[in-house]
Amino acid sequence: MKFYDCSTAPSPRRVRIFLAEKGITVPTVQVDLRKGEQLGAAFRAVNPDSTVPVLELDDGTRIADIVGICRYFEEIQPAPPLMGRNPAEKAVMEGWQRWCERECFYAVMDAFRNATPGLKGRALPGPDDYEQIPALAERGRARVTSFFRRLNERLADNEFIAGTVYGIADITAMVSIDFAGWIKLRPTEDQPHLRRWHAAVSARPSAKA
Repeated sequence: MKFYDCSTAPSPRRVRIFLAEKGITVPTVQVDLRKGEQLGAAFRAVNPDSTVPVLELDDGTRIADIVGICRYFEEIQPAPPLMGRNPAEKAVMEGWQRWCERECFYAVMDAFRNATPGLKGRALPGPDDYEQIPALAERGRARVTSFFRRLNERLADNEFIAGTVYGIADITAMVSIDFAGWIKLRPTEDQPHLRRWHAAVSARPSAKA
């Protein structure tokens, strides 16, 4: 088994935190995104989509999806549960995970990739080139700001995003908020519940993975 990673990228960080919470260690191959290694023939043979992370199993099966990789490890090592403990919790956790990914992670990606000069012509990850659209960067920033406000409201009455238990939704949201720092957006003083939660999840040892 091997895990294709990039230590500086937010996407594989979500998996690293998940693994750290479970106490799982997987041999890792670093892919240098800044040098464009993901676009080379060697890595495209691993993942034609030219993205990380990728988990390669012992039998050669490759999983190139963040949540798919986490699901695999949740199934082979259920404890501690990070994707829900029963059918209801699993459904709630998945819904919140998707919300955090959609409303913050992808919004930050739009804002970052459509405004960063070094990514001109590379507004989307993957094998194909796309020109930047400034309006998408502006919309992305607005969506992140809205996400912070709405998540602060959610956390007013909940210790963690899906309720009382830490899980994959918290991992996605924490990484997304840290990613938002790349575009100089951070929770504000008038969002105390969000700031309380972010400080707590950031203090977990897994957050350094």
